[in-house]
Formats: sequence, structure tokens, C-alpha cells
Amino acid sequence: MKFMMLVCWAEDDELGPDESAAMRRDSIAWMEQMDARGVRLQGHRLRPAADARTVRVRADDVLVVDGPFAETKEQIAGYDLLECADLDEAVEVASKHPVARFGAIEVRPYWE
Repeated sequence: MKFMMLVCWAEDDELGPDESAAMRRDSIAWMEQMDARGVRLQGHRLRPAADARTVRVRADDVLVVDGPFAETKEQIAGYDLLECADLDEAVEVASKHPVARFGAIEVRPYWE
């Protein structure tokens, strides 16, 4: 089964230099571990929410709004495409991601 794993955190939460270095190191270790297991098919960090645009079409009018679609503290910072046996394995994989310690990880199955 394929799952989209959305990595969410508050962009205004700044990490100190040691925490930032540890996050980079732990994230690389997580990616290498999940790649070796064959469950991580793809993933990438995303630009800040300020660089995003939300597009809606209403009555043939294209409405474009700066930023993310929802006003929340946590925004999508990155994603990973997973191939797991089931939702339990996807949750286990997500629980090992370093951002889960201070942000949130959403795991959502693909429509088959």
C-alpha cells in the first residue's frame, strides 16, 4: 500500500544551532534507514508557507491567496511517499521521523 506522509511543524519555532544540527543528522539517518528498508519511495522538504499559493475556482473566477490553505500554527514542511504493508507499518515508520518529537506527522493512504 502507498501512503503520503506529511511532515508538519510550526515554521516560527526556531531550533538552536545544536538542535538544528541534530535534526539534520537525525533526518538523514531516518531517510537512510527507511530507504534501506525499502519503504521510502520519495521525499523532499518544501519551501516555507509564505512561498505557497492556494488556488480556488468559484463561478469561473480564479481566486489566488498567498500562503497555505489553512491558518494553523503547523504547516506542511515536507513529504515522503511510503510503500508499506499496512497502516500499522506506516505509523511505525512515521513515529521514527525526528519531526514527530516536536511537530506532527500525518500518514494518509492513497486511493487504490
